[in-house]
Amino acid sequence: MKVTVELPVIRLQSLLRKTQVDSIAEEIPVAFEYNGIAHTVMLATPADLEDFALGFSLSEGIVEQRKDVFDVEIISSESGITLRLSVAGDSFVRLKERRRSLAGRTGCGLCGAESLAQVMRDLPPVLSPVAILPAVLYQGMARLPTYQKLQQVTGATHAACWVNGAGEISHVREDIGRHNALDKTIGALAKTGFEPQSGAILITSRASFEMVQKSAAMGVGIVAAVSAPTAAAIRLAERLNVTLVGFLRDEQCVIYTGNHLLLENTQ
Repeated sequence: MKVTVELPVIRLQSLLRKTQVDSIAEEIPVAFEYNGIAHTVMLATPADLEDFALGFSLSEGIVEQRKDVFDVEIISSESGITLRLSVAGDSFVRLKERRRSLAGRTGCGLCGAESLAQVMRDLPPVLSPVAILPAVLYQGMARLPTYQKLQQVTGATHAACWVNGAGEISHVREDIGRHNALDKTIGALAKTGFEPQSGAILITSRASFEMVQKSAAMGVGIVAAVSAPTAAAIRLAERLNVTLVGFLRDEQCVIYTGNHLLLENTQ
């Protein structure tokens, strides 16, 4: 399925009026089914869907490890895409115990949770020994736009990626939803058997409660965002021992929690 569509638009610049064709980011319903049972529907960009399926399953605690997902079948129809996941029996039992029906909206985060207990998951503090120079985060965020191919064409997508201790970025994934982009990156990382203490997650959005929770669930010790965090995200990062960085741009940032994980910049 295409990730963009070409549509005619009228562009106004001062007194000039010009008709042209623009590339528009596609947004379609993506349904998740586990062992034949419908679980949730998210609006998403129809790209890297296997990564999305794996990352969502891991970050939401539906499965505990990659090997718990046996297969992902991608079914396209006129109404959207269905991701049919075959998961381990223990995972399916756990899913049924904490069953919730979500009607996913772009960036909705936790909309649809059936109880307050489902919002605040019982996660252990991150025990990450990672120590990264601020310059490494600056370097990673500065490089990220060159990898955002869909954003360059449409101007409508968020991105998430991994940055290692040398400032090298990898596993860049894009989506119209910031949570979806992060899940796709998590899924791509899980396939490689990455070590969460070896780097940081970068996101081109604000740092919400759920972005911190998803990262901490994977054992990631540093989350750095181009925009601001929410107060709930800061409280959660403090509780889960996550270094939360915001306004990461132009070789500047604000450290909200866990600055002990960042080495001092000696420049």
